[in-house]
Amino acid sequence: MGPRTILYTGKGGVGKTSVAAATARRAAAGGARTIVVSTDPAHSLADALGTPLGGEPTAIGAGLWAQQVSAQDELEDNWAAVQEWMGALLVDRGVDRISAEELTVPPGLDELFSLLALKRHVESGDFDCVVVDCAPTGETLRLLSFPDVARWWLDKVFPQQGRILDAARPFARAVLDVSLPGDAVLEDVSRLVRNLVAMNEILRDAERVSIRLVMTPDRMVVAESRRTFTYLNLYGFLTDAVVVNRVFPAEVGPYFGAWRERQQSQLVEVCDAFAPVPVLRAPYFEEEVRGGPMLDRLGDALFGESDATAVLHATVSERLEVGADGASLRLELPFAEKGEIAVKKLGLELIVKVGQQKRTLMLPPALGGYRPRGAAFDDGALTVSFDAPAP
Repeated sequence: MGPRTILYTGKGGVGKTSVAAATARRAAAGGARTIVVSTDPAHSLADALGTPLGGEPTAIGAGLWAQQVSAQDELEDNWAAVQEWMGALLVDRGVDRISAEELTVPPGLDELFSLLALKRHVESGDFDCVVVDCAPTGETLRLLSFPDVARWWLDKVFPQQGRILDAARPFARAVLDVSLPGDAVLEDVSRLVRNLVAMNEILRDAERVSIRLVMTPDRMVVAESRRTFTYLNLYGFLTDAVVVNRVFPAEVGPYFGAWRERQQSQLVEVCDAFAPVPVLRAPYFEEEVRGGPMLDRLGDALFGESDATAVLHATVSERLEVGADGASLRLELPFAEKGEIAVKKLGLELIVKVGQQKRTLMLPPALGGYRPRGAAFDDGALTVSFDAPAP
């Protein structure tokens, strides 16, 4: 079935690395073979654990491993042929070699490759639990949306690539004076797309995989977390808990008294807004959360006597129901506003847009002849209705 996999994400600076490390330590203490992996380009996992880490899994305790994924190593393993081809094209056109090498890696691609380390650990069978310290919220969302695009690319473009390029190569060389990509380049791209599709399927296994949002009880951070929660639902990923970190205790002095009152107000809003998703809380400790003892204190504050690796909330955001005379697709979009939602169906593709985020849902082939009847947004969920084809 694969290991229990928990991904932590949130706005930069909210303490998600410490929360991920604390979760991993509790999982290992409970007897699960556990690895905690950082895919955040600004690695701080080694600092949180208080031990040196590299690009390969490092044993740091009984049943516990840790890894800071090296984006450069992942690029060299998965993108070398593309870099060589694109770099040669740029150098031929006067771009200096260093700049050419940088331009061959689109922004965010290194983080995509870092996420592929998760796929390897899930499929290896070496671990019972995989905990991931993801990149900050915006980057993670952008990367999580890639597999939908990748699946479309794999279905629509790659079946035709051989014939198209075979026909175009003589023309490109004779007229345009460029060399089109060879088989090694295409294999790099195809392998990346296949890996992304496979990783997407892993992440959508709601029985084994969930995402946890980490925030502090500050208005701007909470607002960002609410948007993140909406988009995670839009992409079909299960959020099984939210973590509110650095909450001032009741006995703070007068200097922090007003600040604590504002935090308590935000906590009430968080509990109301994210319900029924559980809200876990951790105090603002008197010292930096670094090293085993402090991480264990954080874990105790968050989980108490409960299992840190349990699926704490199991609601799946998508539900498709098919009947004799039609079908309906329900997609939960909490915090979305009715006016910012747009829906369009093209063949078997249902395109849902919320604000600046867009997702293409691939409908089952059985719905190919179904025609959209309408869409309604009510109580935080979008329901799209379809009429069955005439007999």
